[in-house]
Amino acid sequence: MAELVPKRQKGGALRGLAFVIALGFAGMAFTGSPSLAQGADPSLQPRQAPLGILVLDQEQLYSQSLYGIRLTQELEAAGQVLAAENREIEALLTAEELRLTNERATMEADAFRALADEFDARVEDIRSAQESKARSLTQQADQGRQRFFDLAFPILIELLEDQNAGAILDNRVVILSPDSADITPQAIARINETLGAGGDAPLLDLGVLAQPVPRAADPNDP
Repeated sequence: MAELVPKRQKGGALRGLAFVIALGFAGMAFTGSPSLAQGADPSLQPRQAPLGILVLDQEQLYSQSLYGIRLTQELEAAGQVLAAENREIEALLTAEELRLTNERATMEADAFRALADEFDARVEDIRSAQESKARSLTQQADQGRQRFFDLAFPILIELLEDQNAGAILDNRVVILSPDSADITPQAIARINETLGAGGDAPLLDLGVLAQPVPRAADPNDP
C-alpha cells in the first residue's frame, strides 16, 4: 500500500497513490414498493446525502508520530557518524597531499607523477565510497517513511469508518474546511497507540557505515 499523495519535488517528500482515500459516496436510497422505485420520477425520489470529508496533514502525521520521530533521530545520528568519518578522512588526505607537495622538489618528475596519479585515483575512490554510504542512508530513510504510511493506511481507514466519512483529503489540496474536519491529532494518537516507535530493532541498517573505504594515508606512518 503506497503513501497517500504524489511525491513533492523537494526533499523529505511524500510519494503515493492518490490524493484521496475514499470509500465512495452513497448512491440513491429508494423507499416504498419495487414498482414505485422503478417507475417514479427520479427527481422526486429521496437521496442520501454524501458522507463527510476529513482533512489530514500527512507531513505532521509523520513528523509527530513516535515512528517518524525515531526514524528521523536514527538518520540524524547516522549522518553525524558519517560526517565525522568524512572529516577524519579529509584531514588525512590533506596532510598526505601536503607531504607529496613538499617531496616534489626531491623527486624525479616521473616518480612524482606516478604518486600523484595514485593519490588522485584513491581520492576519487574514497569520495565514491562515502557518497554511496550517504545514498544508502537516504534510501533507507525513504523506505522507512514509506513503510510508515503503509502501516498507517489501514489505521486511517478505520478512523474514516469510525467518523462515518466518505474520504480523507490531504490538507494541501483543500481550499477551505472547518477545523473540525482535521483529523491529524486523532490519527497521530491512534497510530502511536498501534505502531509505537516501530519495535525494538533499529529502523535503519547502520552496517553500511562500517563498510571499508580505500585507505587514506596517515601522515604519522613511516
